[in-house]
Amino acid sequence: MVSLDSIRKAQRASGTAAILAIGTATPPNAVDQGTYPDYYFRITNCEHMRELKEKFKRMCDKSMIKKRHMYLTEEILKQHPNICDHKAPSLDDRQAMVVTEVPKLGRDAAVRAIKEWGQPKSRITHLIFCTTSGVDMPGADYQLTKLLGLRPSVGRFMLYQQGCFAGGTVLRLAKALAENHRGARVLVVCSEITAVTFRGPSEDHLDSLVGQALFADGAAALIVGADPDTTVERPIFEIVSASQTILPDSDGAIDGHLTEAGLTFHLLKDVPGLISKNIEHSLVGAFQPLGISDWNSLFWIAHPGGPAILDQVESKLGLEPTKLSSTRHVLREFGNMSSACVLFILDEMRRRSAEEGLGTTGEGLEWGVLFGFGPGLTVETVVLHGVPI
Repeated sequence: MVSLDSIRKAQRASGTAAILAIGTATPPNAVDQGTYPDYYFRITNCEHMRELKEKFKRMCDKSMIKKRHMYLTEEILKQHPNICDHKAPSLDDRQAMVVTEVPKLGRDAAVRAIKEWGQPKSRITHLIFCTTSGVDMPGADYQLTKLLGLRPSVGRFMLYQQGCFAGGTVLRLAKALAENHRGARVLVVCSEITAVTFRGPSEDHLDSLVGQALFADGAAALIVGADPDTTVERPIFEIVSASQTILPDSDGAIDGHLTEAGLTFHLLKDVPGLISKNIEHSLVGAFQPLGISDWNSLFWIAHPGGPAILDQVESKLGLEPTKLSSTRHVLREFGNMSSACVLFILDEMRRRSAEEGLGTTGEGLEWGVLFGFGPGLTVETVVLHGVPI
C-alpha cells in the first residue's frame, strides 16, 4: 500500500521557488512628461481651466517621471470623446479596448520571458494573470492561453481589480504553486492599461488628477519554478517567503470603483505617511527569523506609487540614497504601471547587477525585500534571495 504521506511528498517540490526568467513590454506610444499637461488639457477640451492646469503641471513636475507609455493615442481619444469627459458614460468603449489589448500586451511580455527561459511552452503547468484593467468572461487568462498556444490543461488563475500591491500577490501565489506541485512551471503575467482610468480633469476630484499624472501602461511576465534544472534553467531570484497585511487605520486610504464612467480612484488619506509609519513592522516580521535587522543590508524593490512614498520610506528607515535607485529608475522611465512595476524593477536590478559585476542579482547582496503597496491599504512583503551571477 502506498501511504498518504509518500503521495504528499511525491507531489511537492524539494526546493525553494525561484524566478527563472523575466520579460517586459510597453505600448509603442511614449508620452513625454514635460509636455503632457498641455496635451492632456487640450485633448480633454479643458484648456479654459487655467488654474487647474497649472496645478497639474506642478504635479507632473514633482512626479519624478520623465516619460510614460500609453495605449491611448490622440487619434483613439478623438474617436471616443466620452473617455475624455470626467463623468460621461464610457465603460463600453473602455471595456472594448482593454478586453482585447490587455491580453495582447501580456502576450508580448510573456513571449520575451519564455524566450529567455529557453524551454518549450508545453512545460508551463500554471498561468497567473493579473490586471486592474477591465473584467470579462472568459478572462484575460483564457485569452492569453489561446494567444500563446498553451496547453488547454494549464491551471489558470485570474486576478482582477487588485491594484498596485498585486505585483507581490502574484509572487506569493506563484511560490505556493511551484513548491506544492513538483515540476510545476508557473507563467506569471501582470498587464496594465490605463484606458480604464483615463478621464478629463475636475475641480472636485483632485485625487483623480494625481492618477493622471502618475499612471502608465506596461506588462511584465515571469517564469517561476522550484528545483530548477541548472543545465537548462538559470534562477534569477529565489522567493523565500511572502505575506500580505492590511495596514491599521487605513480604511478608505485608496479606493477604486468601477462605474459607467470607467474605473475611478479616490485617495482619501495620507498614503505615504501610512505606509512609512507601518513599513518597519512588516520588515521585522519578515526578516527577524533570518536574524536581519539592518535594512541597508538588503536590496530593495518597492512599488513606486509616487515619489512621496519613496521619500518617506527612505527617510523613516534611514535608507542609503542608492537603495531605491532601481525603483526610482523605473518610475522615471515608465511611470506607475500598477501591478507590473515591481516586476520591471526586478528586471532592472538584475540587469544592473550583471552590467556592474556586483556578484549577485541583488546588487551584490544576498537578501532583499520586495514591497507592493495598494488599495486597502494592502501591503505585500516578499523576501528574496539574490543568486550568484
